[in-house]
Order: sequence, then structure tokens, then C-alpha cells
Amino acid sequence: MDFKDQIAQLASRVEKMLPQIQTEEATKNALVMPFIQIMGYDVFNPFEVNPEFIADLGIKKGEKVDYAIIKDGDPAILIECKHHLENLDPHNSQLFRYFHTTKAKFGLLTNGIVYRFYTDLVEKNKMDSTPFFEFRITEIKEAELAELKKFHKSYFDVDNITNTASELKYLNELKTLLHKEIADPSESFVTFFTKQVYPNMITAKVKEQFAPIIKRSFNQLISDAINERLKSALNQEKQIDVAESIKIEEGGGAETASGIVTTEEEIEAFFIVKSILREVLEPKRIIYRDALSYFAILLDDNNRKTICRLYLNTKKYLVILDDNKKEIKHEIQSIDDLYGFADILKEVIVKLELPKK
Repeated sequence: MDFKDQIAQLASRVEKMLPQIQTEEATKNALVMPFIQIMGYDVFNPFEVNPEFIADLGIKKGEKVDYAIIKDGDPAILIECKHHLENLDPHNSQLFRYFHTTKAKFGLLTNGIVYRFYTDLVEKNKMDSTPFFEFRITEIKEAELAELKKFHKSYFDVDNITNTASELKYLNELKTLLHKEIADPSESFVTFFTKQVYPNMITAKVKEQFAPIIKRSFNQLISDAINERLKSALNQEKQIDVAESIKIEEGGGAETASGIVTTEEEIEAFFIVKSILREVLEPKRIIYRDALSYFAILLDDNNRKTICRLYLNTKKYLVILDDNKKEIKHEIQSIDDLYGFADILKEVIVKLELPKK
């Protein structure tokens, strides 16, 4: 199971377990420790994960942070945990106090659902008051998974994370600001955009009229951009690979005579997969073969190199074959959901391209 699947599995478990988790200690055991384990660290090895890590604060001795991730003998990440029902906002000051007494470069404040990562972007060796990276594990997005993976033991590099932390912090703050303004435009936001299109004096009444127009404009713009991107990707693949498509369909004539019907939806799904994998592979190496029960997408037209199978009947599934050729099913609502499995599909290609021992 890859990193993305492990996080998704934990997220689904979190929602089911919350009613049974009554204490902060239970939050740590049921939610936070499994998360640390997924990040590649051995929670039972104090040389990797040191629980109740002592961070003396001047004359206050014996102050403890819940966990410290240890790297090369020194704390690299300090983790402070709260009950899953607690709001994290009042608690960053506690982590702030621990931060400057250790060599740790990152602080993590969490209630097992929300995860906030801090560092010292503003003033060296002094933890910032706002996180540079934050996510909800039950709603984690593709881009957030990519950032989170940098903290995995296998990829953890202080310089790499620090170099992108500042950009990530302001990117997230701007996204939050834009999201808020689009949902409920402020007066200054409305004034700025109204000035760009309205030639007369901007009165309170004019701003009141333009506020819903601006909100609707942004929502429509976002919707149009998403639809256009999907349509563009499909059209581009169809234009580039039309000759290959004809060749493939001709090659499937014998199967069609056996009662196999290749649907338009299956062809579109095929082009989506090619669009995803063109970043790591020549598109001409990706071929499909239709069968009675499923639609197969292969590497090099080789049955032993199955990239994936698609079941697109009443219930739709993307299927990946494990090392023993056993099917691992991922339910999808529509073929557009295939874009969400880009990492998994690329990992299949990596495995298929590995030299045989």
C-alpha cells in the first residue's frame, strides 16, 4: 500500500473512531501515533520517536512535549497533541515555548484531525506564530499530500522543506484569503474590481449591486476553467493519438465479433490515463484491450504489463494488480475521478519498468 492509500485509510478510520475517543491520551494513541507510523517512524523506538520529550524552559525543569522525532541524535520535529475536540488556536504558545529550547527545526501541533506545521521563517530559532503548512486529514488534497510526503522519514530533508516553506506559507494564506473573498467579498475587494469595469462614481449602492456579480463571476470562472482543462486534455490526446486509436480498434475486430463493445466512455477513460502518464512515459507505449468483463490498459501491448483495468458498468472501479496479480479495486463515481489516482498509476509504471531479476 502506497503513502497516499495509507493516509486515505487512516482518514476513513478517524471518522469512524471519533465517537469512541474520549480523552487526549486516547487521541494520541488512536489518531496521532498511527499517523507518525505512516510517516515512516517507529513509534516504539525512542531513538526515532521520543515520547514525553523533556524541553527544559529556563528555571522550569522537566517541561515535556508529547513527541519528538529524532534525527541524528537530536530532535528534528516536536509534536504537541490535543484532544480531537479542542480548537488548536490557543495552544501554539505552548509549542512556541518548547521550540526555542531545542534544536528542532519544525513544530507540529495537532488534535489528530487538523495538523499544523511551524518553523522559524520570521526570526531564526523562534517559532512563527502562524503555521506554514496545515491540513485536515479527513479532507486532505493531492497538493497537500505532496507537501506532507516531504516529512516522511524516507524523504525528510530540512533544507528542502525550509526552502519551500516560505512560499508554501504565503501560498496557503493567499488561497485562504481568496477563498474567503470569493465566498463573501469584502468592501475593498468589491471596490477594486468594480473600478476596473464601472466608469462612474462608485457609491455604496453601486458596490451593493456589484458584490453578487463579482462573486458569481469568480465562481463561473473557476467552473469554466475546470471544465476547459478536462476538455482540453481529452481533445489533445484524441488529436495526437487518433492514428493509434484507429490501429487499436482495428486490432480489436476479432474481439468485437465475440460480442465485445468498446464504449465511448471506455475510450475517454483510456485517453485520461494516457494524459496522466504522458509525464513519465511515451504515449504510444500505452495500449488498450477490451474484454467482456473489463477494459484493460497495457504497457507495450503486453498482457503481462497491465497498467490498470477499468470496470465501467453500474458500479465503476479502477483496478490495479498487486505483485501476485490480485485485483485491488478503487471505486470511482465517474471517469473524471481517474485524475485523483495519478500517483498510483505512475507508481505502477515505475514497477513495470524495473528490470527483472
